[in-house]
Amino acid sequence: MNKLEGFFELQKSGLPSVPWKKYDANTIFNEKILWTVRSAVFIGDDLNLPRKVGVKAIEAKVFADQLLNNLGDNGIVLYYPYFIAEKSGVMEVSFYRVVIEAVKSDLWNLVTNNKKDVTVIISGEDIQYDGNKKFLTNKELMKLTEYSSSVKMKFRSLIAEGKSIFLEWSFAYTSDLDKKPIGSKELVFYEIRSV
Repeated sequence: MNKLEGFFELQKSGLPSVPWKKYDANTIFNEKILWTVRSAVFIGDDLNLPRKVGVKAIEAKVFADQLLNNLGDNGIVLYYPYFIAEKSGVMEVSFYRVVIEAVKSDLWNLVTNNKKDVTVIISGEDIQYDGNKKFLTNKELMKLTEYSSSVKMKFRSLIAEGKSIFLEWSFAYTSDLDKKPIGSKELVFYEIRSV
């Protein structure tokens, strides 16, 4: 499962995921919110693809048009409302265990800057922590493990083949135009892939 397949899988998975839409030249961005614009390719390397995160409508439109032109028939451009992450991480769901790595704020702190606040390894009833055991609240950890069970059920055939399902997630807020949080914090998944 590549990034593009993952976006479609997330959309139909029942997991709380970003409400992404496929961009086309007629798309009009709401000027009252900030946007994230990403690309996904049909074939080839789909890591570190160009993206804009937390930009105003005009910048989102210009960037999306450029991406659409550059991709041609090799992929799609997608977009969704920008969110402010309080905590983010990755979750690996495999046959025997679930591994959750978490970091303060944006996921880039983990994947780009190699920072990590906690790793939680769940094997059956056994839970092991590496790092700040109190970083994730009990409620947050329960929510993640609850969804890991859903992932195990939905992707059981891939997991039975010995593959792992990787997900990227955040506990996040909706954002205003000044990148200030509004509303209540929600768990959102924004990438899924099998390895």
